[in-house]
Amino acid sequence: MNASRKGESYGLLTEKTEGQENTLKNRLTRGVRFLTHSWEWRPFARLRLFVRDLPRGDQTILGLLVLALVITSIVSLRAFELSFLVNVPTEGGTLVEGELGSPRYVNPVLALSDADRDITALTYAGLMGLSPSGKLVPVLAQSYTVSPDGRVYTFTIRPTARFSDGTPVTAEDVVFTIKKIQDPGIKSPQFPNWNGVSVTAVNSHTVRFTLTKPYAPFLENATIGILPAHLWRNVSDAQFPFVSLETNPVGAGPFVVRRVVRANNGIITEYDLAASPTYVEGRPYLNGITVKFYSHQTDLVAALKSGAIQSAYNVPLKEARIITAPLLEVFGVFFNANQNTVLAQKAVREALSVAIDRKNIVNTVLGGYATAIAGPLPAGTEVTQAPVPPSTGTIQNAARILEQAGWTYDGSTQAWKNKKEKLTLSSLTIKTSNAPQLKAVASAIRNNWQKLGIATSIELYEPGDLNQNVIRPRKYGALLFGMVVSHSQDLYAFWHSSERVDPGLNIALYANKSVDNLLEDARTTTDPQKRLKDLNALEKIISADYPAAFLYTPRFTYVIPPSLKGVALPPIATPSDRFASVASWYEETNAVWPLFAPYVQR
Repeated sequence: MNASRKGESYGLLTEKTEGQENTLKNRLTRGVRFLTHSWEWRPFARLRLFVRDLPRGDQTILGLLVLALVITSIVSLRAFELSFLVNVPTEGGTLVEGELGSPRYVNPVLALSDADRDITALTYAGLMGLSPSGKLVPVLAQSYTVSPDGRVYTFTIRPTARFSDGTPVTAEDVVFTIKKIQDPGIKSPQFPNWNGVSVTAVNSHTVRFTLTKPYAPFLENATIGILPAHLWRNVSDAQFPFVSLETNPVGAGPFVVRRVVRANNGIITEYDLAASPTYVEGRPYLNGITVKFYSHQTDLVAALKSGAIQSAYNVPLKEARIITAPLLEVFGVFFNANQNTVLAQKAVREALSVAIDRKNIVNTVLGGYATAIAGPLPAGTEVTQAPVPPSTGTIQNAARILEQAGWTYDGSTQAWKNKKEKLTLSSLTIKTSNAPQLKAVASAIRNNWQKLGIATSIELYEPGDLNQNVIRPRKYGALLFGMVVSHSQDLYAFWHSSERVDPGLNIALYANKSVDNLLEDARTTTDPQKRLKDLNALEKIISADYPAAFLYTPRFTYVIPPSLKGVALPPIATPSDRFASVASWYEETNAVWPLFAPYVQR
């Protein structure tokens, strides 16, 4: 092919390609027009034209209406969503608490005052602890076993248990703590609970306690906080109460010390605590707790009213948010026939008990923060309570009891007389502590007994004087007093006949063989149902003998801020028990779908 024909061929080829390109462009153009016009939804097209033809002012109004519709729709959808969400606790917030006194021994081995025990409870943890219902549950322990004879308790420590300095909690730490308690040179208040108990580290995470005889309440002893042996091992007995670890504790509790504030005289006025990230049951929800200490009740109340603190216990501030729990205490008038022989008569003791208007004492004297009782066990437990005498006709009912027992009232001598027994009941003296509340209760009882025709006087003593010169030598006929019962409800020290003389606590000098047997059985049985049966029998027998006029169980009162949630108080033996569930207290929440709630909650 010559050059000219080649050129023609190339020209033809070029013209054909350009034609094809033009055709492709036309097709694309028609396609775009088809998509943008042919497929436009006619209502939208008409609406667009309608809006375009509106005056500018009307267009603005319509735009605002559309915006409002969009916002309303979003809010409605969010509200619909929230109606299905649940709030779960999350980390955040702090609590500022106030209390009387000042801590000195922030150490489970030496803690003596309420202030000591409070900071100890927040910074230390034991093998066992209290649940919000008051049951004993494992904390540092993963599990425990009890031998068939009830003498050997074996605990397995959680592998995740850590002290606040990051070191693991081991069996060696437990052994060290108990041996320090048993050391006579330390003079630990916990010594009676651990005297005679053998403790052995089986391996690094297993510890064994061997008792000389079965003791069912032993698990309560295992709530004692554990010391880190690596920090305390080289501290001598003489230095033990004075080292910096006493007030700057390193424990395995839910909170750690961030700052300690002292007055010029060295007395601690404030503890600033932060949530422990290593706490075995999970980091507390609260970021921290600040505890401020006051010397006088008036200062504490003033701080609460001013907002300097948010919470405090046993503060008479009715306008605040108050939650309550039964105190494991039994208040009553305990009779001593050795000092007044007329009290040996059961009818006399019964009449004196029935004559007391407990409802008036609870509602008027105690402001409703108590529960009337008529037996030796505190209210708020599983035990079936003895029936409380009615508050109506108390004097008539009491007089009837005396008359049916052969007593007659001699108006001329203003005395009850029993000619058969050659006894006279004309006067009684109530001895009690010089505390405002007990003084008011004693006055109410005096009024009741005087209406019965018995002249009654009151003698008040300072606490130390009362214990040393009245209770220990048993120099009283009628003693208004309170007994603190443990969570395990062990009544042995209070009612067993072997405890009638000092240092025993059987201040009613009560002796009953059946009760002795029940007390011993309740102490040794590991069967919860059998133990409850024993306690029910004890409540029934002792209350029917009237060794005391049992009066009331106080209620523990705790002022807390409205923002604080999750606070569940167990029955309270000591004020520090209020912190049993402190790791679960919270102020902040997150909203999540119910499906995910179990995975974000502790």
